[in-house]
Amino acid sequence: MSIVQNRKAFHDYFIEERYEAGLVLEGWEVKAIRAGRVQLNDAYVVVKSSALWLIGAHISPLPTVSTHFTPDPVRTRKLLLHAEETRRLIGKVEQRGYALIPLDMHYRQGRIKLEIALARGKLKHDKRAGERERDWQREKQRLLRSR
Repeated sequence: MSIVQNRKAFHDYFIEERYEAGLVLEGWEVKAIRAGRVQLNDAYVVVKSSALWLIGAHISPLPTVSTHFTPDPVRTRKLLLHAEETRRLIGKVEQRGYALIPLDMHYRQGRIKLEIALARGKLKHDKRAGERERDWQREKQRLLRSR
């Protein structure tokens, strides 16, 4: 069951491979995510000290968060993957110029997971070609319905 999706990612990147990662979260973040108060639009994944970190994901705290605690909605969160997957991703990002972007946050067996993608950035003409293809498919459906 999907919690939030990063729809902009499919417009800006060619998605090569997908991976599912766990997240290191605090208690108030889990409650806020379950309430649907999360955004992945400006989020990205970086490699620091042979680990993957999610940066820029905004989790808005609930109004019921404790008064003596000040939550940071955009703090850096560690991603949890198998060591072999982490090594493979780090190698591809450093050598081939790929980017790691979050695609989807969802539940898997009661746990919150993040789907990340190994992606290559689109150029302006690639985006235009995608728009033309999407418009043509829409027009084709419209023509077939009118018959």
